[in-house]
Parts: sequence; C-alpha cells; structure tokens
Amino acid sequence: MARNVAQKLIESHLIDGEMTPGKEVALRIDQTLTQDATGTLVMLELEAMKLDRVKTEISAQYVDHNLIQEDHKNPDDHLFLQSACERFGVYFSRPGNGISHAVHMERFGRPGKTLLGSDSHTPAAGSMGMLAIGAGGLEVAMAMAGEPLYTKMPKVFGIKLTGKLPDWVSAKDVVLEMLRRHGVSGGVGKIIEYCGPGLDNLEAMDRHVIANMGAELGATTTVFPADAEIKRFLKSQGREDEYEEWVADDGAEYDETDEIDLSTLVPLIAKPTSPGNVVTVEELAGEDLYQAYIGSSANPGYRDFAMAAEMVRGRQVSQHVSFDVNPSSRAMLQTLARDDRLGQLIASGARIHQAGCNGCIGMGQAPATGRNSLRTTPRNFPGRSGTKEDSVFLCSPETATASALMGKITDPRTLDFDYPKVANPDDPVVNDHMMEAPLPANEASKVELVKGPNIKSLPDFEGIPDELDIPVLLKVGDDISTDEIMRAGAEVLPFRSNIPAIAEFVYDVVDKDYPSRAKDTGNHAIVGGSNYGQGSSREHAAIAPRYLGLRVVIAKDYARIHWQNLVNFGVLPLIFENESDYDKLEQGSKLKLSGLHKALESGDNVSVETEAGDAIDCRHGLSPRQLEILQAGGLINWKRDQD
Repeated sequence: MARNVAQKLIESHLIDGEMTPGKEVALRIDQTLTQDATGTLVMLELEAMKLDRVKTEISAQYVDHNLIQEDHKNPDDHLFLQSACERFGVYFSRPGNGISHAVHMERFGRPGKTLLGSDSHTPAAGSMGMLAIGAGGLEVAMAMAGEPLYTKMPKVFGIKLTGKLPDWVSAKDVVLEMLRRHGVSGGVGKIIEYCGPGLDNLEAMDRHVIANMGAELGATTTVFPADAEIKRFLKSQGREDEYEEWVADDGAEYDETDEIDLSTLVPLIAKPTSPGNVVTVEELAGEDLYQAYIGSSANPGYRDFAMAAEMVRGRQVSQHVSFDVNPSSRAMLQTLARDDRLGQLIASGARIHQAGCNGCIGMGQAPATGRNSLRTTPRNFPGRSGTKEDSVFLCSPETATASALMGKITDPRTLDFDYPKVANPDDPVVNDHMMEAPLPANEASKVELVKGPNIKSLPDFEGIPDELDIPVLLKVGDDISTDEIMRAGAEVLPFRSNIPAIAEFVYDVVDKDYPSRAKDTGNHAIVGGSNYGQGSSREHAAIAPRYLGLRVVIAKDYARIHWQNLVNFGVLPLIFENESDYDKLEQGSKLKLSGLHKALESGDNVSVETEAGDAIDCRHGLSPRQLEILQAGGLINWKRDQD
C-alpha cells in the first residue's frame, strides 16, 4: 500500500493501536525537547517519578523563554535546570544560546525520528522529515522515562504546492494563506503534509516557518519530506551523515487535500487578536506603526534576518518605529556578523536583543499601549506581548522591515528599490560551545538538584470522585487560548516552578476575581466554547486551575494538547453532546454529576444535572488508559501505581 510521509513515520514508530483516524495509538519517542517555561515542571516530574536516567536517544533542555533576570527567580531556575540535566542525562542549552526549535533543528533534528516537545511549536522540526509533536510537560517526562506517546491517530491533510513564490512574498505568507483558508481550528485532529513540485522552491528554513505555525491551525503536527534540500541543510551543519530520505510513495493518498499555487500569493498579515484573522497587507497599508519585530521561532532562519539587513542597507528606519531584532541563535548572530549583515541592521537603527524568545512570549519588547506592533512571531493572542491593550499583527520579515522603513504599515511591493536576492548560506557558523553534553552515568548519579527558594514540590491530587455537586465558576466563549487561561510574560513566568504562586494569575485577563473565588469555593466547573485551550502547550493552564479546585470542564470541543493536559492532572474534560446546551449554563449554575465512576467505565456518555432539573448530555471521548489516569488523580499518580 502506498504511504505518505506521515503514515510512514507513524508506522515505523507504532507500538500499539491501529492507524485508523480517531483511534488511540502508542508511538515510540526517539527525542524530547523542553524549554525553561515548561522544563522546570518536567524535571520536577522526573524527580517525583524517581527516574535514574532518561531513556530516549536524545533529550535536550533549552533556556530560551525566561531570560530576564530582574531578581533571583529566573537565574535560580536556570541553575536548577542545569543540575537536573546533569542528573538525568540531558543536553543543556545555556541562556543566550538560542531558541529551542531553531537550535534543535541545527544540532539534533534527524529525518525519520520522532520528537516530543513541551512546547506547542515543536512541530517546526517536521520541516526536515521528522514526526515532531507538541505536548504537555508531563507527557514529555513520561517519554523521557521510556514510555510511549499515546494520542489519537490523526487524519493526514495533504497540501500540494506548485509554482514559485514571487518577489516580496515568503514562507510566512504561505502559512498565513493556510490560516486565511482554514482558520485556527482547520488542522485539529490532522497532520498537515506538504507535497508537490513547489517544494523544490522552499529551503529548509522556509519549511520550518510553515511547520512551526501549523500549531496555529490546531494541527497535531506538520510534515515535509526529507529530500535533497534537507540533505543540503544537514551538510551545512556538518551532519550530512545523519541524512535519510523520507518521501511519499508514488500514488500516496491523503484523507483531505488542498492546493496552493505559490506564484499567486501576495503579502499577508494577521490582524489582532488571532493568527486566523488574515487579510492582505495592501488592505491595511498606511496605518500607523509603533514597532516592527524580526525573529522568533516562527521566522528563525538566516534568510529572515539577512533579508531585513539588505532591505535597510544604507537606509534608516523611521524615527517613530522601534525596530526590534531577536536573533534565533548565537551561531546565527555570528553568521550575520561575518557576512556584514548584523552591522547593517545596527546602522539602520535596529535594536539587537539576545538570542531567545523574548518579546514573543511577553518577556520584554512590549509595545506601547494601543500602538500597532508588526511581528514575525507565531501568535497575537490578547496581551501575549506583555501589554494588556496590545495591537499585534503577524507578518513576514519583508512586510515588517518595509513598514519599519516607511513608518507605517507598508506592502513591500510598493518600495522604490529592487527586491534583494538572499539565500541561506552553505557554510553557516556552527557553535556548540553553549550546548552542554550529558554527564556519564557514573558522574550523573552523584549530582544533587539545585533548588532555589522559588521552586516548590508538585501538589498531590486525589482521583475524580464518584459524585460532584459543583458550581460553574466561569463561562467563556470560543477559541479561549492558554495565554488567557494562564498568561505568560515577565510578571507571571518566573513562578512556573511554584504552582501555589502562579495559580494567583489563572484567568486573570478574563476575570480577575476567578482565583479568589476559586479558593473560596473549592471544587468547581468551567464552561467553554469551541477550540477550548488553543495555543501554547503550557501545562500550567491545567495544573494551576486544578490546584484551585477545577474538577470538570464542559466545552463544545478542545484543542488537543490542553485536552490531554486536563486529563494528566485529573480534570474531567466533557464535550456537549448538543452544542445548544452551552446556552443553558451560566456562571453560577449548580451542576450535579452522580455515579460518575460507573458512567465513565460503561461508555462515552455522561449526564450532568442542573439545579433546574435539566439533564445536559455530554461525552468524554477518553480511552480506558485516560480514564485510569483520571481515577488515579493524574498521570504522575498513575505512573507511580504502575511501578
């Protein structure tokens, strides 16, 4: 039977289950990726499991999110992560070395391998023929302990690319076109696989841009073939011997299909406050601008920065614009400096920041109140930038740079100079000095974990009770993101290893009184709309509400990662059988769930009784293994019981 690339990757790692969409499968994981906003919990989870040493081929921990050191909390956590990497046998990428996704692709990404990461943009590695999936940190910890990943078999959505991108149009516009067509939930339950002759005109890092933002479509992951271009990329990184060809068989079929003629695309832009709110740049041309921002995991390639450098060569950005440049790695900075492109950016008035996520996650570079910010980042959810009343647009480096030069939102095709021809070099600087290799096992076993005063042990949760009489403490609408459930930024993220402290911020951008009400109430429910929990993989958006007493969420449907995170921490995620029942529940409604254990074990249906006597029919869609996890009080308890 002819297979597409996604099917080949899954088949080669299938431990249990059948490759039928919607059925649970268990996949062997070769590599893991953690970053510091999620990795502290992962390491605490490994400690709670009493793990001796990771069992993956490669596990890497990156410090790229929480780089601001305004007090002891972040640097203390960096030391904790470094000691945990030494203890458990994990590569450690030091602060300032670069963004996890870009650095992992350069140093560790390998065609044909599986990668599980506690960051929702882990699928960026799918650009080189990997099966790379984002997950909650607890699932990543389990993979590091040698357990498979359990997930529902996705459909495979084949996107045929033809043609070649016109001047002033780049890879960011391709994924924005996908978002314009399919929205932020168009990839839910699917792997997006790109194929067709247009691939010949996309370099490895172009593919990275597209694969990275497949997360914004809600996709399980994105897959590109490992072909001659990936061989060229690996050769440039001194790793040509790690190349394997992974391409679709002739006659391979897809569950769904679409086609994009690259030659017809124009510069696109996502308006506030959703990556799916896409229009042409031409429609917004002339609007005022405060900030233009280049970089992030969504545009981390050499070409993205070099294009900006060539556009500003011999020119000055507008005095009204903050032109922020976020290098994706230290090696990238060195390459740009070697090629006389870093100097051009500096001369133009650009502000050069350290290599890391920085403003993308609200760690610095926040825009002024109510002023427009154009960013090459993957997300523009409300307040994610660090400014509550932000106005963030997502666009390509060409559009951001053109706008910085002109002082207003500008279609780069209207500039009065020729399009610069820029390509990724075949000889980039390779710098491994800030990547610490794992210690030998005999030395690692002697390492003590370094815990600062902000690091607290994980709370222990009881299993789901047989009966619940609980109020609806909060009702929210469609497309609620994990940034709204548990915001990021410089104020909140330093508490990521302290659940009692970070719980004080749960849902505060939606309802500032929710944390205090939850502490006063105890056990409670939340009602949500469609695509509940979209966005980041951060499990704090599940564990912190659970700490405050959240026991049940009832929603129209869920984003995949958050749905699993709720289960992992003992929260029951229910789905309205009839979406119209959403309107019957309000904040303050009293709910009763009786005989819950028998209901969960006997089938997919759960009836929720309201104070008015109405029966709300729900379903859970959980596997027998997930139900065991709920009854144990979460995945850590379940794993401990298994051992």
